[in-house]
Amino acid sequence: MVDVINELPEHNKFLRGLFSWVGFKQKAYLYERQERQAGKTKYPFRKMWKLASDGIISFSTKPLKLVGGLGILTIVLSIGILIYSLISYAFNLNNLAAGWTSIMVAITLFSGVQLLSIWIISEYIARIYDETRNRPQYIIDKKINIE
Repeated sequence: MVDVINELPEHNKFLRGLFSWVGFKQKAYLYERQERQAGKTKYPFRKMWKLASDGIISFSTKPLKLVGGLGILTIVLSIGILIYSLISYAFNLNNLAAGWTSIMVAITLFSGVQLLSIWIISEYIARIYDETRNRPQYIIDKKINIE
């Protein structure tokens, strides 16, 4: 497993994720951790946050998909504002300021379209990033009957 990870051409290796990614057999060892005897931890919240963000960025496209979902939600909000405004106008409720509808619908609709566009572009960039890492498609554990 160490040889496979060392052969990966990546520069910023997130080792905690790569150990699982290579796919060799793993076994958990349960132990009871003793209380710290002296001093404070050298791994404060800032470093833990960086470690978590490195793991998410290195092995997940979920944040990109969240941007797409936010874009769709914003477009739905825009349609909701438009429907509310039309109903308010149709039933003569007159509780909206002049120009409010056009401004709100335009802002939310175009914000949603921008978020969807960013999502599509980021999905392409994520695929390009995966290709540039040059990770092997397969990792061979044993070679049998090969000279």
